Amino acid sequence: MKLGTLCYVRQAGKTLMLHRVKKENDFHEGKWNGLGGKVELGETPEECVVREVREESGLTILTPVLHGILTFPSFDEVDDWYVFVYTAHEFRGDLIDSPEGTLTWIEDQAVMGLNLWEGDRIFLPWIDQDRFFSGKFTYCDGRLQSHAVTFHPFTLNFPLAQSTYGEMPAAA
Repeated sequence: MKLGTLCYVRQAGKTLMLHRVKKENDFHEGKWNGLGGKVELGETPEECVVREVREESGLTILTPVLHGILTFPSFDEVDDWYVFVYTAHEFRGDLIDSPEGTLTWIEDQAVMGLNLWEGDRIFLPWIDQDRFFSGKFTYCDGRLQSHAVTFHPFTLNFPLAQSTYGEMPAAA
């Protein structure tokens, strides 16, 4: 099992997309993706997404927002992947020449017209909805075979206790 992150950096009606055309033997060759990659040992998903976006684009995202989790059984025909999906609207830095591919700011309405993975066309609209998703996308030979999703409201189903920071109860 592999853990990964995927981030769609957005600004002024555009999304930063990566056209995977530079690496040899790239499983994603020719596809357009958001930014992200593998979670390293000891890293949180948030630490990973910030690091991966910086390594792939030169941008440091400031407040990544988690929208959902995607499961890809045997996606690369070897490993199951669990991917944390984020957006980021705040960042600093300048774009670099990415070692992963060509970075391009794409008009939001044009993203679906790119050469995306089939499942991306299904889950990308979910990141604009006010609910958390847990999706499963099954591929075989690079073709989507099936998908399923569970949506969860962002509201909590239980009352929050008041914070006790600095007010620890006395021992009995």
